[in-house]
Amino acid sequence: DLEEEQLKTLKKVAKHFENGFPLKDLEQIMEILNLCAEKMKEQEAFTECLCELIKLFGLPFQKKKSSDEVNYSPEVSQCMAQLGYLMRVPSSQVRIQICKSVISFYKMELPGKLLSGYQPTSANYKIQMAELGELAQILVLSLASVENQLTEKLWVLKALQHLSISGVNCRLMMKAQAASRLCLYLNGADPSGQLVFRSSDILWNLLENGSKEEVVNQLSSLECVRALKEVFVDALHGFRHCDHQLRNDLLVIAALLAENPEVPMVESGFAKLLIVLATFPEVKIPNPLIKGLKLTYSYEDFEMKKLLFNIIGVLSKNPSAAQLLSENDVMPALLYYVKPNQKPGFHDWSTAQYEELQLHAIAVLASVAPVLVDKYLSCQANTLLLMFLEWCIGQDPFFGRGNSFHGTGGRGNKLAQMRYSLRVLRSVASVYDDAVNLSLCDQGAISQLLDILKYATNKFKEDSILLEIQADILFILCVLCENDLHRKELFSYEGIGMLILFLQMDPKKLYSGLGHSCLLFSALDCVWSCVIGCYIAEDHFLEKQGIFLLLDLLALKEKNLCNIILGILIEFCDNPKTTLHIHTWRGEKDQTAANLLIQLWRQEELDLGVRRDQYGRIVDMKRPIASRFQRQQKVIPVPANCPSFAIMEISENMRSKVYSLFCKLGFENLPGLSSEDFITLAIIRRYIDFKVGEVWSEICAELKEEFSPVTSDEEVLKDILKISEDIGRAVNDLQTELLKSQLHQEIQEEKKTYRKIQATRKQKEILNKSWENFLTRTSNHEALK
Repeated sequence: DLEEEQLKTLKKVAKHFENGFPLKDLEQIMEILNLCAEKMKEQEAFTECLCELIKLFGLPFQKKKSSDEVNYSPEVSQCMAQLGYLMRVPSSQVRIQICKSVISFYKMELPGKLLSGYQPTSANYKIQMAELGELAQILVLSLASVENQLTEKLWVLKALQHLSISGVNCRLMMKAQAASRLCLYLNGADPSGQLVFRSSDILWNLLENGSKEEVVNQLSSLECVRALKEVFVDALHGFRHCDHQLRNDLLVIAALLAENPEVPMVESGFAKLLIVLATFPEVKIPNPLIKGLKLTYSYEDFEMKKLLFNIIGVLSKNPSAAQLLSENDVMPALLYYVKPNQKPGFHDWSTAQYEELQLHAIAVLASVAPVLVDKYLSCQANTLLLMFLEWCIGQDPFFGRGNSFHGTGGRGNKLAQMRYSLRVLRSVASVYDDAVNLSLCDQGAISQLLDILKYATNKFKEDSILLEIQADILFILCVLCENDLHRKELFSYEGIGMLILFLQMDPKKLYSGLGHSCLLFSALDCVWSCVIGCYIAEDHFLEKQGIFLLLDLLALKEKNLCNIILGILIEFCDNPKTTLHIHTWRGEKDQTAANLLIQLWRQEELDLGVRRDQYGRIVDMKRPIASRFQRQQKVIPVPANCPSFAIMEISENMRSKVYSLFCKLGFENLPGLSSEDFITLAIIRRYIDFKVGEVWSEICAELKEEFSPVTSDEEVLKDILKISEDIGRAVNDLQTELLKSQLHQEIQEEKKTYRKIQATRKQKEILNKSWENFLTRTSNHEALK
């Protein structure tokens, strides 16, 4: 009888709150729900009442005051958590009702009438409280209890679909290992197909709204990858539109997994399947993995093709996938698109689609080619690319669509095709494989690349794409011509004129952000690799006043440029004609090269914190050229094969290059130098001696750290250090003499100027006296007589 009364009472409660629970009563309502859940173990009759009460959670809560939402938020969030915990009740009806109530949070409908004195809470209040109560995490954990009940599992997944649109909920779900749990459910038995679609949708939401890295980590197990593969195979052979969409969604997830080399894509066989698919139907070799597969050439198939190309590019970065790429004819499949666009490759693709696939394939080829160099050569890829580039600069009519990421800047022209083809050649050239480079040169690549460079420079407006093309061509030429005299000669006939053009670049463009600085560095690299070492090329460069242009760039005093230009000038000085050009050069305000180099030295010492007095003289006789870092560095014994700080410092600044260049130019008879310059020049002249002294100083310090040398060795070390110190003093004395000489010269100049002033005043006095005498004679008759 008591249970019957309780059931009647529960019905009255449900009837009383049929328009929604007040916030203040929620805590007691949850107690009632938990009691009902306990009673259900003995009496199933409580199931219906429990479901009726849970159903009311789908209605808005009722509040008396606006502040109730905030005031009751701890209780409401706890209530949401308790609602999720009711999933433990072993009743399909209860579990489904909980999921329906959670789904109704996102489709909130107002009741027919409100309780007197109450108003509904805001539309997003329940969603916020569900996040605060971590309901999403609890529902993910409840999947274990409904694993064998398909209907209940689908309802839980439906609820999670709604919850996963929130970043907060996605993070909570990831705490419960949602990604791996859902992945393992993907290929579960489900005649309706809802299981795989709902699970994949939630995975997609987790990727979009949560942490991609965390999702990938959870999907990295062999079981998960195999599950994804099996579901993908099923979707691959599906014929419905939704199957094609699912297939593409799974491909995106597969691409994200493939980016992590630790994911067992190869071991699971998923990588091989994707590679074989990517080569279909370009490669006509039948493969059992794709038996019976047909392309419908729909938009979804077009997207699948692009996704597969993208995965090939991702797998090319994984060393363990290199063998698979080689064995499954990826190279021929990609090279299929390296041909003129006169007719689409497959008549079922539209012209725009084919162009997009072509550009995508060539872009992927740039990633794959360095990995498969042998396959690249056996497919005669260099020949195909050079022929394709010939078409790119030819007069054949072609109007690029330019309507894709890879087609940027290619509308109405062949610029996009040229850009990506050159990118392939650049990536292959960067491997520095002799066979590849020989193949290119034998086919006249140097002359052809120069023609393309000239064509692109004259034909297209200057933008980031053109600058990238120019820089890529220069890089390829650098690789081809480096260490080969004959190739440098071939380059010199037309290439030096183009180099001069790039070296004449307006310095203001270096900060445009389009890529001018990269192009300038490529041009300087080209001077080093394609000109230096070949007297014919060097003389041609000198005739074009290339040294003057290099010094003009050096005068900009851009630190990242100075090191490279100084290195080039040092190498160029092996040609006896170079020094004359350097001495002849004049910059702004008639500045000479020697003065410019000394200014660079002074600026470098200022940046390094080298100690000098106000006149630029040596202050520290023991370590005259030591930087601030060297002075602060403690003695650290290093092995004999490791360079010390004094040696490493040489490569970290440009002082050694300035010294080397002065050694080529000479230290005497340098025009355009001031007394201050001569004081600095005295230090530069003894740079190598000071550097030797620094090394000996380090040796002595290291010896004292390890052990004490014998008396004779100690005396020798003292003498060596004294010699170094004496050189510093000698240079300081010379600098002082130069200062005195300068002061004496200034005094002499001052006296000379004073004598000129004195003579001028005396002359004025004589003229004045003569004038007075003349006036006296004209006005005084006696004086006139």
